[in-house]
Amino acid sequence: MGHLSDKVALVTGGSRGIGRAIAIRLATEGADVAVNYRTDEVSARAAVEAIEATGRRGFAVQGDVSVAEDAQRMVTETIASLGAIHILVNNAGVSADMLTMRLSEADWDRVLDTDLKGAFLTTKAAMRPMLRQHWGRIINISSVVGYTGNAGQASYASAKAGLMGFTKSVAREVATRSITANVVAPGLIDTDMTERLSEEIRNWMLAQVPMGKSGTPEDVAAAVAFLASDDAAYMTGQTIKVDGGMVMV
Repeated sequence: MGHLSDKVALVTGGSRGIGRAIAIRLATEGADVAVNYRTDEVSARAAVEAIEATGRRGFAVQGDVSVAEDAQRMVTETIASLGAIHILVNNAGVSADMLTMRLSEADWDRVLDTDLKGAFLTTKAAMRPMLRQHWGRIINISSVVGYTGNAGQASYASAKAGLMGFTKSVAREVATRSITANVVAPGLIDTDMTERLSEEIRNWMLAQVPMGKSGTPEDVAAAVAFLASDDAAYMTGQTIKVDGGMVMV
């Protein structure tokens, strides 16, 4: 504990599920945490209360990551409220599961705008203060479907695969300034999104996991906390899969 003392983190989509677990884990490691939300203010406030229960400062900041002005404002307000931004976790994401021939252009754009463009916009906003302070951690939450693809998830898989390429490019751009950029790619994790899966699909997915069980948001948060720490200072442009062995490449 305490690996992130005196650090400030911004977690997008931090009000529920994996984002909430990440925000709370970073706080237990000593960071003050800004929790971004788009519409669910009640859950964001609850996440902030959980952060403050650890003894750290929490801050809820509303914004749509796919809107450039919102992304910049989120970073600006985080710095104004908590004093800095050292760690950015791009977790906000949506999906629109549909076979490609039935997928609308609007749904394609919505997924790519949030999951990929949103990470670009928030990263762009956070890079300048990170460069000035010569320290930063950019951690993007992707998915193993970025490796494998998945029927009915063309937009989601494309965004998550794009996020890996984006992260590698950013990592090369900022590597000499003690800023790292890495990816965490979850597999089958118990969240609201996976709870909506049919029993048939869930059982099929579990059959692909050598460990024979789904993971938890806290499993993902543990990987994020490691990448945010100085223990991962010599890792950049990498992807850590948290998937029970589902994808071994």
